[in-house]
Amino acid sequence: MFTLSITLVRHGETQYNKEKLLQGQGVDTPLSETGVQQAEAVGKYLRDIAFNYVFSSNLQRAIHTAEIIRRNNTHCSGTEMVLDPLLRERGFGVAEGHPKEHLKNMANAAGQSCRDYTPPGGETLDQVKLRFKKFLKALFQQLSDEHGRAGATEAANGTAAAASERAPGGSAEDGLQEASVHALVVSHGAYIRVAIKHLLEDLKSSLPAGAKMSQVFSPCPNTGISRFVFTLSPSESGPVLSAARCCFTNRKEHLGNLTAAEKCGGKEMG
Repeated sequence: MFTLSITLVRHGETQYNKEKLLQGQGVDTPLSETGVQQAEAVGKYLRDIAFNYVFSSNLQRAIHTAEIIRRNNTHCSGTEMVLDPLLRERGFGVAEGHPKEHLKNMANAAGQSCRDYTPPGGETLDQVKLRFKKFLKALFQQLSDEHGRAGATEAANGTAAAASERAPGGSAEDGLQEASVHALVVSHGAYIRVAIKHLLEDLKSSLPAGAKMSQVFSPCPNTGISRFVFTLSPSESGPVLSAARCCFTNRKEHLGNLTAAEKCGGKEMG
């Protein structure tokens, strides 16, 4: 049995985010100047966390954000970054490259809510969830194989020691004391929302004390941070999830020193 943490981070702002245009998978735009500043801010916020693994969507806005986080980190600047297409943003089909209002109009015409609507050529929410479930299953298997018998790593011990010197509430290390292995995952707004919904509703992750569902399921801002801790038990068919806990979702305190314009990012999709 061992415990691991997953820290989910949305990429920084792009020009498409700023102009409220849908990116999805077919539009692969770079970070804007503000997006780079946001990525630097989240990198500095997470600088003392000893990530054992770094995973990123293979779209450039996520890759650049992950690279900046890794470069700022005092423990994992040399850690290999794995690019995984399973972490890509939801595909929005014919709506990509168009204003988000265009998607809303298409959804209204179909008599559906914008969030649940699938434009022609796009992915359904269930398809996105299936991609995340595949990523999570492979991650659990890999980490169980590599760490299930080894116990806590030196890097994790270093993180726990750093965390013990800080206030437990609202710090970048929240929840890490419980885990021996730490993974950073950089992805996209709509994808992260689907992932959080799966972790809470399907895997029954416990919520932080006093958490409001409206806050937990709120749109993830650019470079917003969410963290979950999982306990895995071995079995003949592979690792079994024994417990899951949500530490926090959509945290954005690291953006506090940026201007109001720099804080504003694309709302969830992209």
